[in-house]
Amino acid sequence: MQRLFLALDLPEALKTRLKALCVGLAGARWITHAQMHLTLRFIGDVDAAQQAALQTGLATIRATPFKMALQGIGQFPPKGNPRVIWAGIQADDKLYTLQNRIEQIITGIGFEPADHTFSPHITLARFKIPPSTANVQHYMALHQSFKTDAFEVTQFILFSSHLTTSGPIYRTEGLFPLI
Repeated sequence: MQRLFLALDLPEALKTRLKALCVGLAGARWITHAQMHLTLRFIGDVDAAQQAALQTGLATIRATPFKMALQGIGQFPPKGNPRVIWAGIQADDKLYTLQNRIEQIITGIGFEPADHTFSPHITLARFKIPPSTANVQHYMALHQSFKTDAFEVTQFILFSSHLTTSGPIYRTEGLFPLI
């Protein structure tokens, strides 16, 4: 069994800019450079036969490349004590169309539908113990104008996630070009 998810990778220069945001909140478990991505769909534990069917199905997706940029900083949940701090995504409908096609393939194979609405973002930090409201407000104010230039998305990736005591390690299991 492998723990799988589908994601968009980010350009290295963009990951470096995001890493500069990963400071300033006590108690945050900041995401590492290697862990930065935009999750299109978490799948979960998958056996070898399911993974083969998944890769075959995903290879049938036809979608064109599109532009995407990052803009703004936010939190989940949007009010109250945050569990996640994230960077926002600015993209056209092609991102949502791609994610919808992925969802159709996954559910068509027999996996359960996603348990939440797709909300594209790049996770920057997670919290076990919520930080103080004042610290979060200060962090948000400091980074509210965060924005990047647009970059082209040319593929999506099937990753496996291996959980370790120092955090997850991701390995590429399949590349799916947008053409």
